[in-house]
Formats: sequence, C-alpha cells, structure tokens
Amino acid sequence: MHVYLAGATGAIGRPLIHQLIERGHEVTATTRTQSKIRDLEALGAHGVVVDGLDAAAVGEAVARAQPDAIVHQMTALAGKPDLRHFDRWFATTNQLRTKGTEHLLAAAQAAGVERVVAQSYTGWPSARTGGPVKTEDDPYDPDPARNQRESLEAIRFVETAVPERAAEGIVLRYGSFYGPGASDSMVEIVRKRQMPIVGDGGGIWSWIHVDDAASAAVAAVERGGRGLYNVVDDEPAAEAEWLPHLAEAVGAKPPRRIPVWLARLAAGDVVVRMMTEVRGASNAKARRELGWEPRWASWRDGFRHGLDGEPAAVAA
Repeated sequence: MHVYLAGATGAIGRPLIHQLIERGHEVTATTRTQSKIRDLEALGAHGVVVDGLDAAAVGEAVARAQPDAIVHQMTALAGKPDLRHFDRWFATTNQLRTKGTEHLLAAAQAAGVERVVAQSYTGWPSARTGGPVKTEDDPYDPDPARNQRESLEAIRFVETAVPERAAEGIVLRYGSFYGPGASDSMVEIVRKRQMPIVGDGGGIWSWIHVDDAASAAVAAVERGGRGLYNVVDDEPAAEAEWLPHLAEAVGAKPPRRIPVWLARLAAGDVVVRMMTEVRGASNAKARRELGWEPRWASWRDGFRHGLDGEPAAVAA
C-alpha cells in the first residue's frame, strides 16, 4: 500500500516509517521543516514539506501522493511539559486535532481515500468514576479540569469526525508514551526527583512504548474495522507502583511523597488528578480486532530495557 503519513518526525514517526517499509509499503511522509526531509528520505520515505494547518497545501500533497491510506500523527508539543497551563501547552496540537483533521478528511474524500487512521489519547479524558480500567465504550470525563477542557474537546472532535466521515476511519487512543525520543524529559525529571508521588498515588496510568504504538498504526493501516481502539500495554498501574520502578530503572533515588494540597498549590489541579484519580485502559479490543499485541507487554520490562534503542520490527 501507499501510505501518506502526516506528522512523520514525531516520536512515533521514525519507528512507524521503519515498520511500514519493512512490511512492504510505500510511504509519503510529511514534515513542516525542510531540514528534516533528508532524515525522512534516509529512512526510505518520500519526504514532503506540508503545514498540516494549511488546507490547500494538505489537499495538494494528498492529491499528488494518491495514497491508499492516510495516517494522522500530527502533534506539536515543544519545550518542557506545562501541566499547570495544559490547554496553552497543547494549543497547536489541539488545532492539528481539529483543523488538521478537517483538512486531512477533506483531502481524503477528494482523493477517494477510504482508510484514515488518526492519533488520540486515553487516560485523563476518561471519566474518573467507576472501575480502574476503561474500555472504548466508557464515557469521557463530564467535569474535566478547567485547563484541559479545550484539549478534551479536540480529542472528542477527532474521535467523532474520523469514524463518521471516513469510510474506514480508525482512531488509535494511545496511552502515555515512553521509549526513544518520547521519554527523555520525563526521565530527566525523575532523576532530579521532581516527580513526586501525590497523596496515595492512586491514579491509574496505561503506558505504551513508541515501537508498539507504531505497530498498532501498521495494524490499523492493514486491517480492522472503523472505530476507536485503546493502544496500551497489558498492565495499567497506579502512580505509586510505576513511578518507583521507573526511578530505579534509570538509577534515580526513590520519588518523594507530597500531600494533595501541596501538589495542587505547587503544580495545579491537572497534576493532582493525573496522579490520584485518572483511569487506565483496556487493550482487549485492539488485540481482538486489529490482531495487535504489544512487544513490551508491561512497562516493568519496558522501563528497564526499552527506554533507548533502535526501532523494533513489526510482527506479521
């Protein structure tokens, strides 16, 4: 197949190009930066410069490529995480999830492309009530943090528009990324003991290695019905469980513990919710309907052996 990969230079882009080409697919890969074209071509892709927020440019690029499938991996997070001002930090990514998705869907329709695979996220968008592990059928958080409302609306948009408007529209709800190019800033924070366990550390996180995120995208290109799929490992875990393990894996001292009131004062409500209230996700549907399974089935092994390294091969 010929795959048009929008947003090819992010943490998932490199392993995704590697795996698509290994599976025999042709890849047209986009970047906003001319200087990155050579890197994309070194991976075996045909690189093109496209601003995902420029409707005309997106339409022209897709028309020229005439792909069999479009994969939307466009994000734009820069600098250190700013969870206190979450929506401001995610402002451009939110535009890419709304306007950028609109442009790709319009281009797909014009070019007769039926299969569109888009990136989303699972974790904090889910309702913070009920059981600790959520499926694709569970509702969004009806009362998101004030500084995450715009980001939740952007997620809601991409998760609604892609399956409704593309004949074979698939949205991959990724867990929290780790691995080469995805967890360097987190590891630095953990090593400086700047990521504490908040309160009881009961917030449930679902993790996914970037190689496994890429292999799920390959699976979605090749098969699977339209709809939403959680792409996470097999072991949702509380912050109080995974954070000490990560600290040990990177040679850091054990994380500090701080009360909820102090965390809210120092870092804001988003951090408190993420560390004490968020829910994990089940990957059962992706395993069953995409025929996908993570190479790193647990963050336990992934944190210890998968934070660095070369992109992994995708299973047949």
